[in-house]
Amino acid sequence: MAGNGTGDVAVAAANEFADGDYRVFSIDGVEVGVFRLGEKILAYENVCPHAGGPVCQGQIFRKVEEALTPDMRSAGMHFSETRHLVCPWHGFEFNLETGCHPGDPRVRLTPVKVTVRGGQIYVGLPG
Repeated sequence: MAGNGTGDVAVAAANEFADGDYRVFSIDGVEVGVFRLGEKILAYENVCPHAGGPVCQGQIFRKVEEALTPDMRSAGMHFSETRHLVCPWHGFEFNLETGCHPGDPRVRLTPVKVTVRGGQIYVGLPG
């Protein structure tokens, strides 16, 4: 990993990440999960807001949704296109694109600045 003079650290080449891929990097003692969703590259601190677990090392699943009829009866379950990251410690789920818990958007992952320049993924930590 190398810096570029702006405080950002190059962690990997963008072409090393296919859609749905992720890796966890340690940068100055802070673990950061870097994720690719389609053309988007996202990054979060590897700390679950629930109990401090290594959330970025959890599994990614498509969100389960229930279809309802007009009279509010179940028409069955299906997987949506929305991907959730599930913390391996206690199963807390977070929308991977927003970092928010689906039941309470105030509970969220800590986002980390991430950019792609010259084919490289750069992560910037505050401070």
